[in-house]
Amino acid sequence: MVFFDIFNSKLRAQKKAEEEERSKLEFEQLRLALGSSIPFPGGLHLEETWWRDHFLWLKEVGYQLRSRYAPDWVPSWQGTDKYWALCEDSLHMVTTQVVSATRMSDGAHVVLKRIQPSAHPHEIEISRFLSSEPLKGQRENHSVEMLDVLHIPDEADEAILVLPLLRPFDDPPFETIGEIIDFVRQVFEGLQFMHKHRVAHRDCMNLNIMMDPMEMYPHPYHPCSPALRLDMKGWVKHRSRTECPPRYLFIDFGISRHYQASESAPLELPIWGGYKNVPEFLLSDEACNPFPTDVWYLGIALQQQLLDVYRGLGFMEPLVSDMVQNDPAQRPTMDEVMSRFATTYQALSAWQLRSRAVMKKEWIIRRPFRETFHWLRCLRFLSRHLPAIPSLTL
Repeated sequence: MVFFDIFNSKLRAQKKAEEEERSKLEFEQLRLALGSSIPFPGGLHLEETWWRDHFLWLKEVGYQLRSRYAPDWVPSWQGTDKYWALCEDSLHMVTTQVVSATRMSDGAHVVLKRIQPSAHPHEIEISRFLSSEPLKGQRENHSVEMLDVLHIPDEADEAILVLPLLRPFDDPPFETIGEIIDFVRQVFEGLQFMHKHRVAHRDCMNLNIMMDPMEMYPHPYHPCSPALRLDMKGWVKHRSRTECPPRYLFIDFGISRHYQASESAPLELPIWGGYKNVPEFLLSDEACNPFPTDVWYLGIALQQQLLDVYRGLGFMEPLVSDMVQNDPAQRPTMDEVMSRFATTYQALSAWQLRSRAVMKKEWIIRRPFRETFHWLRCLRFLSRHLPAIPSLTL
């Protein structure tokens, strides 16, 4: 027993030394990437200090930031043997332009997005337009709702958008072909709705498509690490999309434009969004119609995030191929996309719709177990009369 105690003690010491070495390496990598803007591992980035400087004002207007941004913040791991990266107050959002907060009036978890109106003069206007009645209440509207706009005293070129807390549309991964169809149908419907109301998104890439999954998660997840529970006491559990259909939403209208109904074919100079290989932008610097560009953006997002990732989606390939044609004039409009897609998925059998969404990189050895578990769960869903395409009543 003494031998094993000594062995385990040495093992723990070795593991701690490895964690500390990894922590130093991660910190040095961050310092190289961001210069000297991080004073210590887990500390505030230089860009995060703006939120710290507005912590008290935000609290006055009803929004509580995490303890990380309090003016008197002392990292919870200082003076302890805790590994900093495992502490809640070391976490931050992927971009420092955004932080999570609690709305004090009702305890809701929200996201605060800092913008400069001079750089994005149309973002508030378009967000307000899409979030107002009667558009706000329409099922086809898949634009994120702007909950509030905060104008900062004595800072004319700073504003904060208050938005709901969302998560990436493909996290967790899709489980059935029907769930994938539901996602595609909703984003097609959402972009068609924007185009109908003469809004061109101009950056509808995969990162700007999110999911409102609140019904799927019985316990709230941490906004900076969505795989973990909000209290950091383990991995967050979720129900399936088939049981609790989510809504998929477009976000980020920073470079979007809103046109008059009389402008049937508006022209805009190229403006680069998340994808850097837009065919019409590569061929010419001349102004072009942004609506066909939206179709290309969404087509590329589906190609990269679905067709290149999952098996069994060959029925979508002809439509997606047309959406990403080099010649904008040859691409279908969103009305045509919706019509063609409806015809395509309505031709699929219930067996195809309920079949498992298999990733192309899935380990073959795990497949038999997953297939068995999948069909057992499908039988349970059938007994509850849950539709194969979650948000549709078939």
